Order: sequence, then C-alpha cells, then structure tokens
Amino acid sequence: MALTAETASELKASGGSKLGQPTLLVVDDEEGPRNSVRVLFRSEYRVLLSPGGEEAVALALGSPVDVAVVDIRMPGMSGIEVLRRLKEIDPDTQVIILTAYETLETARQALRLGAHDYLSKPFTVAEMRAAVASAVERRLGARQLRQSTERLRALHRELEVLQAHQEWAKQQGDIYGSVLHDLNGPLTIIAGYIALLDTQLGSRSYLEGQGMKQFREVIRTLNGQVANCIDVVQRYLGFLREGRSEPRVLKVNQALADVNNLLQVHPDARDKELVVRPWSVDFEAPMNGVDLIQVLLNLVINALQAGPAPLRVELAAAFEQGPLEPGRRSEGRGRRFVSGAGFAGEGPFVTFTVRDSGAGIPAEAMQKLFHVRFTTKPAPKGSGIGLSIVRRLVLQAGGALEVETELGRGTTFRVLLPCAGLGVVEE
Repeated sequence: MALTAETASELKASGGSKLGQPTLLVVDDEEGPRNSVRVLFRSEYRVLLSPGGEEAVALALGSPVDVAVVDIRMPGMSGIEVLRRLKEIDPDTQVIILTAYETLETARQALRLGAHDYLSKPFTVAEMRAAVASAVERRLGARQLRQSTERLRALHRELEVLQAHQEWAKQQGDIYGSVLHDLNGPLTIIAGYIALLDTQLGSRSYLEGQGMKQFREVIRTLNGQVANCIDVVQRYLGFLREGRSEPRVLKVNQALADVNNLLQVHPDARDKELVVRPWSVDFEAPMNGVDLIQVLLNLVINALQAGPAPLRVELAAAFEQGPLEPGRRSEGRGRRFVSGAGFAGEGPFVTFTVRDSGAGIPAEAMQKLFHVRFTTKPAPKGSGIGLSIVRRLVLQAGGALEVETELGRGTTFRVLLPCAGLGVVEE
C-alpha cells in the first residue's frame, strides 16, 4: 500500500538521519491529531503517519514500529483491530489508544489486548509526551529481555559443546562438574528474576513510575546474570583449550555489591537476613574477578543454607597487615586452615569474611569439608562441589582459607588473599 503524502514527506525530510531513532506510528483518520503528534515528536522519533488501519498494518509489515498511537474509532478497521494486528506482527510494539469516548470497558478491552496506555481526546502535550516516553522505555526493556534470551541460547550451545566432549573433560579432573556447579548459581538467580518479572507484570501491560523503574532494574540485573554465565563458560573453555584463563580484575566493594545484588532473589535468602558491609577503602582485588565472585557466592549460599529462618549471614572485607599469628594457622576442634605451599602468611592480606548464625559444622565433617563431592546436605541441594571449587580457586590465587565453627553458634569462613605491592592503606 502506498504511503500517505504526509509520511512520504516525513521520510524524505529525515534523509535517513532518523533510522537509529525509535519509530513512532500515528494512526488517526483526522488530520489534526495526526499532525499534532507529528510536530510534537518529529525531532525525536522517526514518525510515520496513517489515516486508517489497513495502511497502518501495511506500514508495520514493511518497517519495525516501536510505538503506535492509534485512534480507537476510525472508518473501516477499528483501533482495537489495529492494536490486535500490530501485536500479531510484533508483540513488543507498544500501542497507545486515543479515544474521544472513553469508557471503562473500552479501556479494559484495550489493556487486555496489550495496549500500553490510553489517552482521551483532547490530550495535553505533557500527557502525550509522558505516554510515548513510557512506551519507548518499555519497548527497549522488552528488546533487552529478548537479547538476554538469545544470549542464553548461545550459552546453551556452548554447554552442548562441553557435553559433546564430556569424556575428555572428565580426564581433566573435576572441571566439567565445576562448570555445571558454577552455572547453577547464576541460572538460579536468572530464574528468580524471571519469576519476579512474571509476578510484577502478571496480566498487566501498563507500567509507570516505580513499576517501570523496577522493571528496568530487573532487566539490567538479568542481563548481568546472562553475562556472568557466559563469563563462567568462557573461563573454563579457555582453560580447557589453552590451559589458562584471562584475568578479569574487580574492585573489592564491587564484588561485595554484586554478591548482595545477586542473592536478593535467591531461594535460600528468603526470610533470612543477609548483611553485606562495604570496605572503608577500595581497590582491585588480588584475584581474578569472576573467580572471586564464584568464591563469595559459594560461601554465602552455603551460609544461607546453614539453618532455617531466622538466620543472619554477614559478608565483609577487611585489611590485615600480617604476619599471621601461629595460632591462626593451627588446626583443632572447630578449626581448619588450608593453604598452598607458596603461602607464607607474612601479609598484608585482603580478608573476605562470611559469618552465619546457623547450627555449626559437626567435628566429623570438618576434616572432609573441602573434599570433592562431600556434603552434609540432602540431594539435590548438596553436590559436594562448592567448597572444593572455593579451595581450588583460593589456592590458585596464592591465598588461604580459615574456618571456625561452634555447634549451635554458627560458622565463619575467611578468605585471605595476599596483596603485597598494592599499596593498600586502611582508613
């Protein structure tokens, strides 16, 4: 179907300069409202104009539409039918319904069919600007969610490559099992955020104010978790293929903030108190950033599983000048200290502490604590891999692990990472 003179003129005037801008489709049989919206948004959007539903559908088939402003009463195809057809072409297209005869049932019908908003004629400039801005924001959020889904599919393809080489990977020790265990944390969090999105949106298609802000934050966190999953896969693939992984630095307080953010919707954090204390100073942690996140997530999730609610878990970082006192490196009842041959204990150290108020660890379990596949938790909650991964990554970074526990009083894990030469000064 041919373009209207207005739309052809608009596209010619844009000269292609608006191709990177959102596309706004205005569908109204009255020339006045069409031109009003065009003038209002022509400098910010690629504006397409249509006097009727059939032409609007043709325009949407020929060019992606981000937001459509549609009059509800038009000759031929009604605004409700245009809404339905636009959603069939692209479910993410956000539609704002215009009506001069507002009724509650009309509004309900439009929202049921996926309209983002509806405005009464005559509308004010502020009302129209707010509605279009909100619709564009939601369109971008939906696009980000789709991109996250595509990245997850790419992640699954990476895992299929690992599974195809499962026997070879098993020959490399516990690497294959480590990949799956490391992925379980981020994927659990992704599932939690998707459930949160589903709960927030429900059958609603309209979000504004605080709801839209929460939607953006959830999408941002979801994308971060997808990236974290991909980082974990690439780290292990790099190790398998090249025998090494590229270090990725991370600020200490960023690591603490990330762990706190990631665990807000974790199932084991429900009805429990998680306290994360930022450090008074900040600098790059002396450990691969992805490895550090995995270590802290494993330790904090273990702590959250140390008992039923009410349960308190604290995560904090500190600076120790060193050297360690001899008693710190001893082992005995309720104490473990694990380090590699290269750990001198002279300091200085960055120390990450994870403390819980749970039931404590029985004496018979303390000596097996870091053994691969040893767990005191029932299946499927416990795999026996988490603490063995913590041990391997910490020792690989030249650090040490300290554990103190008392039955009925809780457990404390400390990760000590040498930071000599980093110039850290405790405030």
